[in-house]
Amino acid sequence: MRLQLNQTEFKIGVIGGGSWGTALANLLALKGYKIDLWVFEKDIVEQIKTERLNKLFLPGILLSDNIIPTNNFEKAVSEKDILLIVVPSHFIRNIAGEIQKYVSPQTVILTASKGIENQTSYTMSRVLKEVITKISEKNFAAISGPSFAREVAKKTPTAIVASCCDQSVAKKIQLIFATDYFRVYTNNDLIGTEIGGAIKNVIAIASGMIDGLKLGLNTRAALISRGLAEIRRLGLKMGAKPETFLGLAGAGDLILTCTGNLSRNYILGKRVGEGEKLKEITENSKMIAEGVKNSESVYNLSKRLNIEMPISNAVYHILYKDMAPMDALIKLMTRDLKHEFEQT
Repeated sequence: MRLQLNQTEFKIGVIGGGSWGTALANLLALKGYKIDLWVFEKDIVEQIKTERLNKLFLPGILLSDNIIPTNNFEKAVSEKDILLIVVPSHFIRNIAGEIQKYVSPQTVILTASKGIENQTSYTMSRVLKEVITKISEKNFAAISGPSFAREVAKKTPTAIVASCCDQSVAKKIQLIFATDYFRVYTNNDLIGTEIGGAIKNVIAIASGMIDGLKLGLNTRAALISRGLAEIRRLGLKMGAKPETFLGLAGAGDLILTCTGNLSRNYILGKRVGEGEKLKEITENSKMIAEGVKNSESVYNLSKRLNIEMPISNAVYHILYKDMAPMDALIKLMTRDLKHEFEQT
């Protein structure tokens, strides 16, 4: 039996027409909700209207007629009960400023964007809270977990977490999103959920590098295990709950992103491991691998908090300081990276 609330009770807006935003909008639309989907690209708005397709970001998936695409930000934001934010993390602050102009005070702000802001080291919900001042803190939430957009769009059984300091809000999100193929758990550890979702992208780049270098499964398993230790170490320092990192928003999301061929971060890392330069890869791609910008953010955050994160720091030095992946691996295997990378 499919769980859902009365669709007429909720007005839902989705900000971001990339693969994940489109997949989530379609999931809700197929449940009967009318979804105002804000898309930056005008041609994609017309394509969804006329063909019910988003060929650039979610090719081959027929979209529900209940999705109403728009370039009009005010229309997408105004008078919504839930506003789902699904834009790249480095756009969050500017998007939040626009949301502040039109959002209603009772709206639940739900982010599916994953990242750490470089200038402030804030998680996405904290950036949103700082800018969108008319919304109560209890109305900010996040969803995260092992979930590739294409598999959700194809109705592959998936489980994620809805996190909010107010459990009644988390439960509401759970009911709105839950289907017979999309299970939603809840927790009240917003910081832990977001830390897990942000840093796993950086570790996934490292995992891709391991496979690009053809180093084998032992190496990758070791990297994922130690990557989880880094995520947990940082999360606990920032006030997260330890059990979060053993669940869907921690280990689950990390394992998927580090091993799945649908992961943009893993694929980018694999190409770097095979010898391609970051600039060559990013110049020819419209799809953003969040871990690239987040590797710098995580590096700066780890220094600010004096947290040892050798794998994350290695990824930063490979991407931004032109260190050879094999040289970074040797340092990871033979000594305490914390000091040697600072001397590089």
